[in-house]
Amino acid sequence: MLRRRARRGQGDDVRDDPLDAAQERRVRAVLALGGVPQADLPDGVQQVRLRLLERTASGREAPRDVSAWAAVVASNLAMDWHRARHRQDRLGERLAALRQTEHPGDEDTSVLSLAVAQGLDELPDAQRQVLVLRFYADLPVRGIAEELGIPEGTVKSRLHTAVRALRARLHEDEVV
Repeated sequence: MLRRRARRGQGDDVRDDPLDAAQERRVRAVLALGGVPQADLPDGVQQVRLRLLERTASGREAPRDVSAWAAVVASNLAMDWHRARHRQDRLGERLAALRQTEHPGDEDTSVLSLAVAQGLDELPDAQRQVLVLRFYADLPVRGIAEELGIPEGTVKSRLHTAVRALRARLHEDEVV
């Protein structure tokens, strides 16, 4: 069961805090060793607390060893932090590369960009979503499936249909 700690100087007032001081230090250490910057450590600790409270609030049992569970969650958070940072770095690099290749007077690029934007607007939401996640956010099919909570086959099917529709639109407009 979750530990209860009395606030010092407040008599009988008791609050639920899923992490004691030693567990919190361990979570901070795991996050720091996982490469999370010092400035983000308090947020990481709060995320671990929140996940434990959500777990308890949903009716599931508290873990037998809260300290070990919190360390695993902290480790997962550190990996998530790195993935997000890596994804953000790749997106920034791709945007920088696009800016370098753009030329103010290059009409072909402008026409193609406009045609692609219009083609994306015409796609159904589900198809547009997977297309943007795959080709603009550079997520793998498995990652898209996990994020959206749908099977990989569904992602592939939507991608195929969206690319085919977008390609047809670009040929129809004689852009490509």
